[in-house]
Amino acid sequence: FFVSMFLNTLTPKFYVALTGTSSLISGLILIFEWWYFRKYGTSFIEQVSVSHLRPLLGGVDNNSSNNSNSSNGDSDSNRQSVSECKVWRNPLNLFRGAEYNRYTWVTGREPLTYYDMNLSAQDHQTFFTCDSDHLRPADAIMQKAWRERNPQARISAAHEALEINEIRSRVEVPLIASSTIWEIKLLPKCATAYILLAEEEATTIAEAEKLFKQALKAGDGCYRRSQQLQHHGSQYEAQHRRDTNVLVYIKRRLAMCARRLGRTREAVKMMRDVSLNLYLESVAIVPPFFSLTDISLPKSATICYTAALLKARAVSDKFSPEAASRRGLSTAEMNAVEAIHRAVEFNPHVPKYLLEMKSLILPPEHILKRGDSEAIAYAFFHLAHWKRVEGALNLLHCTWEGTFRMIPYPLEKGHLFYPYPICTETADRELLPSFHEVSVYPKKELPFFILFTAGLCSFTAMLALLTHQFPELMGVFAKAFLSTLFAPLNFVMEKVESVLPSSLWHQLTRI
Repeated sequence: FFVSMFLNTLTPKFYVALTGTSSLISGLILIFEWWYFRKYGTSFIEQVSVSHLRPLLGGVDNNSSNNSNSSNGDSDSNRQSVSECKVWRNPLNLFRGAEYNRYTWVTGREPLTYYDMNLSAQDHQTFFTCDSDHLRPADAIMQKAWRERNPQARISAAHEALEINEIRSRVEVPLIASSTIWEIKLLPKCATAYILLAEEEATTIAEAEKLFKQALKAGDGCYRRSQQLQHHGSQYEAQHRRDTNVLVYIKRRLAMCARRLGRTREAVKMMRDVSLNLYLESVAIVPPFFSLTDISLPKSATICYTAALLKARAVSDKFSPEAASRRGLSTAEMNAVEAIHRAVEFNPHVPKYLLEMKSLILPPEHILKRGDSEAIAYAFFHLAHWKRVEGALNLLHCTWEGTFRMIPYPLEKGHLFYPYPICTETADRELLPSFHEVSVYPKKELPFFILFTAGLCSFTAMLALLTHQFPELMGVFAKAFLSTLFAPLNFVMEKVESVLPSSLWHQLTRI
């Protein structure tokens, strides 16, 4: 009786307001869920329910149970996944002043993230400083400069270090003890100050190259002096290690300048000389940050895709999908296709950049192997090479997607490599700028709550429209639906009335 009386008092305007409000609320939830999924790769409602509601409901953390019951093989696989998710220094990172800053001036966008630049600052402090820096005023200033976050403050400190060296560069020392004969001895200039100015203040590659040549002259002198004293104690050994790092870095960046200026042969020769010198001298003190040919490092996209390009070059100019489907693949074509599949399995993000299905951005200063950041760094420098080989991109376009048929569950089991690490998306979002749409592999399905809120929003919006257009008819349908919905409750109430005395029921209704 009460339910039917309540339904009879409802007007069509109430149903319009109800459905309209429900549609608006569900639409707002849908928009927020979609934004959160695009930004963080997960559903907000699902994350909250798993993180906060499951412990309240007495849920068990599956991760702890899985870790306790994992086998030795699983542990090895997890360790490999962690090593593959390590962030590496990009060996071909661009120049901040001449390239990254110019991009910012033109577009108004920051191509480097704070996380990426912070990693670079840590690298600089590790490889360009040592405990004996306080003995040389210029190095002491540069030690503080590498920790400075403000670019202008770093540049000012580098100029200050060079000015101190200029003031103190001419000192008089006796040629012979107890003699009145004196000579002027020139002190070495600060190589790391030139490095900072070349990286951050120079606005052109040519200007950066000029500064690096001055740094090479200063760094070579420091290296020769510390080499003679490296066995005199741990302090001299650390100083020699630092001077070696500085010299190798300068030569690498000079090779990068030559490459960016179109002098490829000169760049290759310089890089080969650096690698050969490191090998001949057995410089175990040089960390992996500067190792150019360390075979113990994991495979890279450059190795895999360059090998695929070399094999594709032999057959790509005559390759035709129609002819291959009729006669089958030759041995050379099969080798090229297998090399492409191998490369795509290692880094599945690269083909979309090479085929220009996705726009390129400036590569970051650090990359994640098998991630989107590594794909950008590779395609940025090697897209021209693929275009130069006739038919190579056509062969890649026809064959690269076949890789995914061989690895239907890439996060669980790989074909030629370890399973694809699940941490690449999170790390790439830290390394790449916010205006870039991070490539995700394997492609994630939309979370259930996004689909649910989308369906709820559409359904309530349709009800609101129908109620507005046909208020009387929709009112009848709503009353019929609500009557059916409350039918079990009416049945229970009737049973209760038949069991309880009428006087008691009358007192309860009055209460």
